[in-house]
Amino acid sequence: MMRADIVIRGCTVLTMNEIDVIGRGVIAIKDGKILYVGRETEAPSFEADEVIDGQGKIAMPGLINCHTHIAMALFRGIAEDKELSTWLRETIWPLESKLRPSDVYYGAMLGFLEMIKSGTTCLLDMYFHEDMVARAAAEIGMRCVLAPGIFDAGHKVLGRALLRGAMKFVREYHGKGGGRIHAMLGPHAVYTCSPDLLRRIGEEAAGINIGVHIHLAESESESINIRKMYGKSEVGLLNDVGLLRSNLVAAHCIHLSDEDIHLMAKNNVKVVYNPVSNMKLSTGIPRIKDLLNAGLVVGLGTDGPASNNCLDMFETMKVAALLQKALYRDPRVLPAKKVIEMATIDGARVLGLDNIIGSIETGKKADIILIDANKPHLTPLYDIYAALVYSARGSDVDAVIIDGRVIMRGRLIETVDEREVMEKAAGVSQDLVSKRSLRESLVRRLIKRLE
Repeated sequence: MMRADIVIRGCTVLTMNEIDVIGRGVIAIKDGKILYVGRETEAPSFEADEVIDGQGKIAMPGLINCHTHIAMALFRGIAEDKELSTWLRETIWPLESKLRPSDVYYGAMLGFLEMIKSGTTCLLDMYFHEDMVARAAAEIGMRCVLAPGIFDAGHKVLGRALLRGAMKFVREYHGKGGGRIHAMLGPHAVYTCSPDLLRRIGEEAAGINIGVHIHLAESESESINIRKMYGKSEVGLLNDVGLLRSNLVAAHCIHLSDEDIHLMAKNNVKVVYNPVSNMKLSTGIPRIKDLLNAGLVVGLGTDGPASNNCLDMFETMKVAALLQKALYRDPRVLPAKKVIEMATIDGARVLGLDNIIGSIETGKKADIILIDANKPHLTPLYDIYAALVYSARGSDVDAVIIDGRVIMRGRLIETVDEREVMEKAAGVSQDLVSKRSLRESLVRRLIKRLE
């Protein structure tokens, strides 16, 4: 008899590897890793501390959100129906200038709650005060890759200071949280970082062999400005400074030429498709079919909850598929199985973590979600991939296991007090908005006096 910490019995297992789907399966977990996965009729006997009844459940790898700004959960619903430049300059950046480290902690904790309750077990985050995001991740039990934001926007001293701070964060947090916390460097975008800063970031990242995460070709107007300034595209500029490499994770990638796509594929750059925020901010639709045909690995992201309003990767999967079908006017484009690959094993490849997560197989970390299929909208269940992409919702996730630890059971998170987190985060958000409103009121009064 084999010893295990947790055994899940009777579930349908979506492995996301060559085995594909296992009906009436068994998953055994020990020391945070998958000890066994296979059919119940072929499984050895296990003695386990906990046995989970998987009848009527679909077990699949936890979803991977490859691009977000999680603490922006504090700004959900504050800046609506604006194009990207206005959204950033008039609302988001002024609010972010007031953020304190403790604010980011509560914003991150709120975002983690939402992610876990909708089946996400790993994310790539780019933001400020990432040490607070790391603290929240360690407490709630999340797996994450954190990229401190870096920019100079014409101020060299600022860029150097942010890069020093980011490198300090990498040294202190990469590999922490029992190995669940990883780090990258996060230059915001080509239009907010000088070529010299981008080059320095590339050199620092290469020196310690970590990835780089950047917004790329998201705004058409900014892409046009870059070409006017430097005589080349954003991709061409990144190539010149040595940042086009296999561990560069590029979010959005909307306004790309065929030449850009070829250059990115040649250098094995990783791409993140963020369909909901791209639609909401009207930035455009990336040519995902063309990117995949070029051989690029593409993952999925929600972007931040201020430009998406939710962190539900099930919603993102559905929109991702439908939007591409509409763009190419072909229902065969981006089939359901490929979309789930993008949210699991391909997402793991984007983050450079496919050796430990992204599929359910022996030896990998036990990041697993259980979906309750006993729902009217999931009945009948003819095609499991189609059901998950087109019919399932984040609220169908019943249990979440990360690193072999049950984080959510019966839709109740066990590691933190949900109500307390929501109350604290709501208070922080109201305080930030009231400060902004007070400042605007004072400015209006001053202008009136001067008039």
